[in-house]
Amino acid sequence: MSEKPAAPANKISTRSAGLVSLAVMSSRLLGLVREQVFAALFGASAQMDAFIAAFRAPNLLRDLFAEGALSTAFITTFSEKITKEGDDAAWRLANKVATLAAVFMSLVTLLGIWGAPVITHLMASGFDAVPGKMELTVHLTRIMFPFIALVSLAALVMGMLNAKNVFGMPALSSTFFNIGSILGGVGLAWYLDPHFGTRQYGSGSLVGMAIGVLVGGLLQLTVQFPSLRRVGFHFRPDFAWRDPGVRRILLLMGPAVIAASAVQVNVMVNGNFASHLGNGPVSWLGYAFRLMQLPIGIFGVAIGTVTLPVVSRSAAAGNTAEFRSILAKGMRLAFLLTIPSTIGLVMLARPIIGLIYERRTFTAADTAHTAEALQLYAIGLCAYAGIKVLAPAFYAIGKRNTPMMVSFLSIAVNYGLNELSPSTWAGRIAVWPFPPVSSR
Repeated sequence: MSEKPAAPANKISTRSAGLVSLAVMSSRLLGLVREQVFAALFGASAQMDAFIAAFRAPNLLRDLFAEGALSTAFITTFSEKITKEGDDAAWRLANKVATLAAVFMSLVTLLGIWGAPVITHLMASGFDAVPGKMELTVHLTRIMFPFIALVSLAALVMGMLNAKNVFGMPALSSTFFNIGSILGGVGLAWYLDPHFGTRQYGSGSLVGMAIGVLVGGLLQLTVQFPSLRRVGFHFRPDFAWRDPGVRRILLLMGPAVIAASAVQVNVMVNGNFASHLGNGPVSWLGYAFRLMQLPIGIFGVAIGTVTLPVVSRSAAAGNTAEFRSILAKGMRLAFLLTIPSTIGLVMLARPIIGLIYERRTFTAADTAHTAEALQLYAIGLCAYAGIKVLAPAFYAIGKRNTPMMVSFLSIAVNYGLNELSPSTWAGRIAVWPFPPVSSR
């Protein structure tokens, strides 16, 4: 895969979009393999509920500070810097932001490890009802929290490369996360737990898989370094953070953090409600949501990744007509490609879930519940993909409050639907038609 940066051109490159789509598809397919491994080994058990809840905290922060707010704010400002002041000024800004991100995310990691019991209770308060479940979740949360620092720096590097029209390796980097988390996790689980792979597995298996997440995060960051050197970046720590570019990124990040939070906050709210329904529902929701991420990543993320640097340059140049044309094309592509996916997931949810997950400890009952969750999640697939393209464009034109207000509304509606009785149709959308289940 060539990493030679394409000549800057203010149009959506079909080749770049296709390259990113293939790379994201590779990553998402490996992600499915990772989920198959989890489903086969741990099913929809109390231990798997604990792992999913533990990973939710660093994953939420990743979406807020890394792949959401930080990358959007950075690419917008970095692209403008290249357009108006040239590469040298842009790389100086990149050094300042990279230094700030490393320091800040290290502090967040330490705070998260220290505050894991409080965080876990907020994420899954219902786990207290099952002996040992909350304690295991806290332990796994502490192990996986450094993932946020690794993936934040990986997202920043990806932003630098995307702004220089290098899309292949940044998009492929998450494939290495899945490779590292599968191979590293399975290897460490086998080493730490003599009963790994049997129905008598212990907490050592989950600890091994949790450490595998860190192995994957480290790989996701480091595989991008050669491409970064080729486009001319050489890291030099720079603590001169009182810089107009840094200030603009932070100002953009404020509303962007809130805007990017909607999806993961809603997932967290749903998971917390699910945690009160016994062992299984948290896992069913987790498996269903991650499967829905496949078409979102292949289409929405790929198109949004290629569109953002281009609309940022158009906005910086004041070319409104070009900005509108590029954004409209991106939205049309996103909807054109995700509408068939929505129909397919709604109609074929059960056989898809059965084919991918149903083996060993993942039962037919787990398939039925997960498929029902997937059908309801799939209703919003087109909107999820559209957000990936549309929301970042608001930051490029300085209208940073609009996505933030929409996110507030989304969170309020989701929470309200969760509060409704599950017996109502609206409650079924927000929660799920899952009856309380016995411990297993």
